Order: sequence, then C-alpha cells, then structure tokens
Amino acid sequence: MTQPFRFGVQSFNSVSGTAWTETARKVESLGYSTLHLADHLLGPGPALAKTNHPVQNLAAVPAMAHAAAVTSTLNIGCRVFCIDYRLPIVLIKEAMTLDLLSDGRLELGLGAGWLEEEYHATGIPFDPPGKRIGRLEDVIAGLRSYAADGIVNVANDTIRWRDFEGLPKSVSRPHPPLMIGGGSPRILRLAGREADIVSLNFNNRAGVIGPDGVRSSSAAETQKKIGWIRAGAGARFDDIEIEIGAYFTFVVDDAKPMVAMFAKTFGLSEDEMRVHPHALFGGVETIVEELQRRREAYGISYVTVTQDAMVAFAPVVSRLRGK
Repeated sequence: MTQPFRFGVQSFNSVSGTAWTETARKVESLGYSTLHLADHLLGPGPALAKTNHPVQNLAAVPAMAHAAAVTSTLNIGCRVFCIDYRLPIVLIKEAMTLDLLSDGRLELGLGAGWLEEEYHATGIPFDPPGKRIGRLEDVIAGLRSYAADGIVNVANDTIRWRDFEGLPKSVSRPHPPLMIGGGSPRILRLAGREADIVSLNFNNRAGVIGPDGVRSSSAAETQKKIGWIRAGAGARFDDIEIEIGAYFTFVVDDAKPMVAMFAKTFGLSEDEMRVHPHALFGGVETIVEELQRRREAYGISYVTVTQDAMVAFAPVVSRLRGK
C-alpha cells in the first residue's frame, strides 16, 4: 500500500525561547507534520570538529516540550534519541509524559547511537555496533512492558524492572508511534520488525559524518535497505511508514551547479547525486515529481528537511501532503 505524504522539519538550535516559539509556530503554519530535534550533546571544540557534525545547542526533551506547548497540531519528535545517553527508565517516562502533555503528538524515535567522538568526549563507553543494537532491542522491550497495563516485569541484559506500574500512560496506545532509524542491515531488520516509522539514514559505521555515509545511501544502496526492512517486517511491511532526511535540499530553478558541487564532494557522479534519496534539487515541479517517483520506487512517504530549507520547500508540502 502507498502511504500518504507528510513532511517534517529538523532543527538543532535556537538563540532564545522566543525564537524557538516562532520556529515551532512557523513549521506548523507551513503545513509540516512534525518538528524534530536530534539528540547530540557537544558544543564547539576539538571533539565536535572530529565528528563533522553541526552544533546542537538545544537539549531535545525540553525543546520538544516547549514546541508542543506553543502549537496545537504539530507533532514533536527526535530523530532519534540515543538510548545510551540517559537511563532507559528516565527516557521512557519522559517520553510518555511528553505524549500525555502534548495530547498524543509525540513520535518516539529511538536509535543505538553512532557518533563515536561524542561518546568519548562525554565519558560514555562506545561499544561495538552489535552490542549497541542489542541494547536498543532491550530498551524497546522495556518500552512495551512500561506501556502495557499492570505491573512492569522485564529482565534482559540492559534493564531489570519489576514491581511497579509504568506511569503515565501515553495518549497514543499502547505507546507513541515508534520510529527506529539507521542504515545497517541489523538495525533496519529490527526496525522492520518493531517500528511504526522506519527512518532511513546513512550507514554511520565510520562514526563521523562524511563521504562514506553519503555513498552508503545512494539509490542502489537504499533499495537494499528497503529489502532489509521488508525482511524484518514480513506481513506488516505495508503498515510501516518510511521516513528519510532530505539533508541536501535546494529548491532552485538551476540545480546543476549544486548537483556538481555535491557530487564532487562525495565522490559520486552527477547522475547519482541528482537521484540520491537524501538529496532534492530543482524547482517545485521537479521535486514533486521526484518525490512521487521515490515513493513508487522505495515506499518513502515521509520526508524531513532542515530548518534552512523549510520555507523554500513549503510549496512542495502544500502540493503533496496527505496525497
């Protein structure tokens, strides 16, 4: 089945509470479904420079709560919470509280973590990918136990909870829509099995942002990722919403110079860059047609752009949302 289009904006920073209020209300007024944060900790310095990641000055949970409080229809999310950055019981209770106080507008994104130097700089052990993904599986089991009626009873390698009821319950039952993001076979099979929303991302095996991750998400590689999701999902595949971050979005009449620049930067041909699933280049009509083609090819119906692109991209949102 084809899911209807919807769109999100991802933001990392704000200079003040007033500015953040204005951002949230602007995202809502432009017709986007969701305002996403990310979950990163580092300010400027040598550690952040090693990662090639942009600064995020906002902590996700309070920023999401604020955004929900100053809007009425906008969903709030985080692409995605790193399960290693806080105690699982704290994260899940905070998530359920966000969903309750926003009247059911939370999209709960969970991930296994990937930004290696961020772990090192903050003193958090950076385990091999298999162990981190195993912890994510354990936390998902904890979420399901916490969300269920009755006494929590879950014991695995990561959490041991017993003899209490998980409160609050979320408005969305049994729990908020679960988004799982990543780019490797194991994480995407897990997402296919467990998630309501699968967020396609780079395979961040290098632990930094760079050409390797971008090349791991080409059109051909994305087709493989859809196969991994399908393998995990089985019969429920058609019920899953597939989301992607269009990190390189430029709504311009003459896209050729931008395409050429990014192709050279990432070691791709211009043809590969033009159809890269994390990139959108061209005028409104060109992008509308490309998104329709990608939904047909991959099933991607949920597209998130950066805050910098949200105004220029808004006519695309107006054309396609809900269709």
